[in-house]
Amino acid sequence: MNIPETGSAAPGGITRLRARVRDRWDELSASERGVAQYLVSAPAEQVMFASAQQLGSATGTSNATVVRALQRLGYAGLPALKRELAADFAATEAPDVRLAKRIAHVGKDLYKICDEVFDEAGERIDQCRRLAETESLARAVTVLAEAREVFCYGVAACEPAARHLARALGRIGRRARFVGDTGFTLADPMLWLGQGDTVVIFQPGRPLSELTLLVERARAVGAKVVFVTDALSEAFGDRVDAVLLAPDTPTGNTNEALTGLIVADILLLALTTLDETSAVEHSHQLNALREQLLAPGEQRVRRS
Repeated sequence: MNIPETGSAAPGGITRLRARVRDRWDELSASERGVAQYLVSAPAEQVMFASAQQLGSATGTSNATVVRALQRLGYAGLPALKRELAADFAATEAPDVRLAKRIAHVGKDLYKICDEVFDEAGERIDQCRRLAETESLARAVTVLAEAREVFCYGVAACEPAARHLARALGRIGRRARFVGDTGFTLADPMLWLGQGDTVVIFQPGRPLSELTLLVERARAVGAKVVFVTDALSEAFGDRVDAVLLAPDTPTGNTNEALTGLIVADILLLALTTLDETSAVEHSHQLNALREQLLAPGEQRVRRS
């Protein structure tokens, strides 16, 4: 086995990848070894922007073989490997440089652009499904169902998922509010957090100082915490009631909130089934209020 000692990325993700390949080489099948050899030999940037199907073609295998090889190497999937490689570039290159490289890789071919976005979105969703743990989801649904009020926290790219969860919870008859404050202004919503409440935090990887303070405040007042994340599961796992994994974007080609929105929808549907009568009644009231807000003669578009 010949594993090169140099690469296009700084020590970090690529170094860990090579170490895993050395340690687990004997456990890999012939086709999986071909995938592993390619991953440690190709430029890290090339791997970071490749789909599982493209890696399968490059190694003469298949996308399923690529995924199996990565799992044998200890990765949850291709997005997990890409995230580690992307962290190397984030630590050594300015955001504008990374953006320029991403643009150069994709080019101006609209069909290629579509493929890049659909491929990454599909990979993230597939990994999100594989990482979904019934026990963690059950704990999250329980604390949400018992909550007096749900505080849905998300900032920047995570804001859409938090807003969506807060709004949809209200539509099925559960008290919820969106919180997106940072810094000094976060003190105001934290003041209203109390015993019996639940905080749902959407944050894939950035260890914001606000997260620690929000979790500590929840614990101090007797509130529960559900954390929807990717890289922060170990950092907060022993301090919250449930961790739900939502794989982050390794390249920036898809929105951070993509898998967070999916996790939110899983929670919402589960909560809806727990009290179907209340959900239906609140849906009826919502539609009645919408009817009153329509201008005379305006046609109503039915929504679910």
